[in-house]
Amino acid sequence: MEVSVINIGNPKGIRLSKTVLEKYNIQDKLELIMEEGQFVLKPVSKPREGWEESFRQMHENGDDSLLINDLFEGGLLNSLSGIQ
Repeated sequence: MEVSVINIGNPKGIRLSKTVLEKYNIQDKLELIMEEGQFVLKPVSKPREGWEESFRQMHENGDDSLLINDLFEGGLLNSLSGIQ
């Protein structure tokens, strides 16, 4: 896709269509990656977004218990390392 470079005050910028913004879920920020001979624009990802709500729901459902015993309880950590 070819886009024009436009003046935005002293700096310059590009204008992206609403269709592109919606298709790639672009909100307020983009990540600009400068590679040899090209720029790559990527939507800023928030990999942990929504975790707090998911953890809250897990707690409410009782799904937040440990799957293995605590290593510090009952000397398990010491027995694994050979320390008595």
